[in-house]
Amino acid sequence: MTNAAVRALEPKAIWNHFADLNAIPRASKKEARVTQFMKEFGEKLGLATHVDHAGNVIIKKPGTKGRENKPAVALQGHLDMVHQKNADTSFNFDTDGIKMKVDGDWVKAEGTTLGADNGLGVAAIMTLLAANDIPHPPIEALFTIDEETGMTGAFELKGGLLSAPVLLNLDTEDDDELTIGCAGGVDVTAKGTYASEAAPAGSNGYIISVKGLNGGHSGAEIHLGLGNANKIMNRVLLLAQEHGTRVASVDGGGLRNAIPRESKAVIALPTGNEKTCTEALKKLEADLKAEYRTTDPGLKVELAKADLPAKVMAAKDQQAFLLAVQACPDGIFRMSPDVPGLVQTSNNTARVQLADGAYTVMCLTRGSVESEKMDQAETIRAAFELIGGTVEFTGGYPGWVPNPSAPIIHLMADIYQELFNSKLKVLAIHAGLECGIIGRNYPKMEMVSFGPTIKGPHSPDERANIKSLQKFWKYLRVVLERL
Repeated sequence: MTNAAVRALEPKAIWNHFADLNAIPRASKKEARVTQFMKEFGEKLGLATHVDHAGNVIIKKPGTKGRENKPAVALQGHLDMVHQKNADTSFNFDTDGIKMKVDGDWVKAEGTTLGADNGLGVAAIMTLLAANDIPHPPIEALFTIDEETGMTGAFELKGGLLSAPVLLNLDTEDDDELTIGCAGGVDVTAKGTYASEAAPAGSNGYIISVKGLNGGHSGAEIHLGLGNANKIMNRVLLLAQEHGTRVASVDGGGLRNAIPRESKAVIALPTGNEKTCTEALKKLEADLKAEYRTTDPGLKVELAKADLPAKVMAAKDQQAFLLAVQACPDGIFRMSPDVPGLVQTSNNTARVQLADGAYTVMCLTRGSVESEKMDQAETIRAAFELIGGTVEFTGGYPGWVPNPSAPIIHLMADIYQELFNSKLKVLAIHAGLECGIIGRNYPKMEMVSFGPTIKGPHSPDERANIKSLQKFWKYLRVVLERL
């Protein structure tokens, strides 16, 4: 069993709690089983355990001997994980546990996301709750739900449940970084209808596939210039349209916070244009491979024969839709003029679905500046309302405004320098964290975020560094000793 090798890694307690957690399906908005698991975990330890109305779990543990009267510290992680898999991987996220393996210095999953985001942070907190040999002040462990698709747990968390003056969020993914601020976000969903008609006589059916992209986190990795399968597919369809192609359906991307890796479209192509269209698409594929040779060397554009679709988009509606998706912004909109290297505003064109006379385009727009974030969202609205669609803004959440003078920041920087003889990177990030939302009801609470190194979150390439977890665990224990 591949998971056995993971359970044997050091620190064993964390990896074993992580393996136990990964045995439970825990998609966002489907956390009932993992909530019950965490509730039973706290109760079996004899600790005060509370599940709030939203499904968040709070477990409180007294301080160790001599530290009982110290101010409490809140430790926070989210229970849900992003469910993504490779197209050729057979896996049911509703019933199957994650299958893990050790690959050199990394732990990976077999063709799916690993769940290290934020499962390793949760497992570290579980280890502290279960341990009897680690000095610490009173602990208030907060396990939230639905962080990945709406931050519902953080939004629904009531004031007064926590007393700690400091919160340590364990959801940062580079072990030499301390996060003290993050961007806010808003879901932008465009919907519309189009006229359908019979596929033109003298046409053949084809499936166009865009695949082989790396994908990734639409916040933490948006600055890497990774290929977006939806935007690439739209380029392909615009070119194919020049050869008389008619579109029957498009299905690309998945979750809003994941840069899309794959897209498929069903088309009708006039028989007399097959040769010229195929040649043009091969030329475009070569151009795309050159453009993305560094970030996505596995990129492929494939054309395969299929049954002729019964219905296709009316030509006028097809042109309008493809131009709207082309106009939909994707990637970085603006870098911060104040914080070097920080993406200030971006958009991820995350999901494109088109079939049977209707389409949906789903985006996640992020921004550290609320007004600029919403201006970007309005740009997307304009593109689709111009073709008669409707656009809805939902799931908005605020950014987390940095407080560089907070004493916890200086304490953690000093400890890091002492332990590792190097300087801790203190920064704000473009990804979303729950701290800003939690802070609405706990405005006096000092917050920071840190964690072990995790690469490729939100994609099947997600992997956790083994040595980094050991480093993080040492750091966390010393921080708790000093608080």
